[in-house]
Amino acid sequence: MKRLNTKMLCRAGVIAALYVVLTWPLGALAFGTMGFQIRPAEALTMLPLFYPEAVPALYAGCLIANIITGNAWDIGLGSLCSLVAALMTLFAGKLIKNTPSKLAAAGLFPVLINAFVIPSVLILGGSAYAGYWFMFASLLLTQAVWVYGLGVPLYFGVRTLRAKGISAFADNCTVKPLEKDGTDRQEHSA
Repeated sequence: MKRLNTKMLCRAGVIAALYVVLTWPLGALAFGTMGFQIRPAEALTMLPLFYPEAVPALYAGCLIANIITGNAWDIGLGSLCSLVAALMTLFAGKLIKNTPSKLAAAGLFPVLINAFVIPSVLILGGSAYAGYWFMFASLLLTQAVWVYGLGVPLYFGVRTLRAKGISAFADNCTVKPLEKDGTDRQEHSA
């Protein structure tokens, strides 16, 4: 990863803070203790497609939100899930150029990793009210709602702001409209 400049560091702080602010006020609803995770902050997991600094920001935001709950297993494993999913989303964005394919693949990582691991975390932490497979299915569903239902519109919103050259989103990068084959084309200036 390239060195963080001031803009990137500020953006990472904003992403981490947004994750906490979109998670913490929801209390137990955000942590899946009843089998469903009401966590709109998971839409932010699409941001590594644009910003490498979103990877540590999502980890830090999830870590802080999990520290507030006090579940030791969720602090360690839940935050690690976010880090791994964000890294995989970043790499998917670098490898896949076709926008629909990129969005489909990038969203799979936070959905599947959380659906497989978080039920175990909640069972180990003693806050689970249902069996593993019920929690797996419910987290798969709710993660998909947040990641795809809010994350995809967020992706296109950020992409539009970058194309307009809004400096907080742009990073010396001009984004051309999608090519006819659905691929993204970006030009970076030095």
